[in-house]
Amino acid sequence: MDSGPEPDLPELFLRTAKRIRRNQMTRLAPLGLTPGQARALRFLGHASEPFRMAELAERLGIVPRSATTVVDALESAGLATRTPDPGNRRSTLVTPTDAGTAVLERMARARREAAAEVFATLSPDQRDTLRELLAALDAAGA
Repeated sequence: MDSGPEPDLPELFLRTAKRIRRNQMTRLAPLGLTPGQARALRFLGHASEPFRMAELAERLGIVPRSATTVVDALESAGLATRTPDPGNRRSTLVTPTDAGTAVLERMARARREAAAEVFATLSPDQRDTLRELLAALDAAGA
């Protein structure tokens, strides 16, 4: 009978993910963004249309007041802008600015560099195998 994953597998996975995150945050530090602001900017930048503030809060898993604080900081930094929702006067739409889009590109580069540093110890074949395994896990969770 299968007893599930090896006892150390989840721990190894989490430690690797934390190492990638630490490396990424070190590279993002010069941008002056908190992890919450970076996450919100990623949502905004990858959306096909502007987010309403309430939708952004829901996506981030935070209360609307906290989303307002995050967007205030992004707006102050010139990375996002708010506009009235033409379809609902009570709603505000949030979009990234050109500067926000440029920061998103730097964030993506930092993420890739942080991961590359961690995965550099693996051979190309090992990286391909790991990619296949993670893709299978991702697909099973969808």
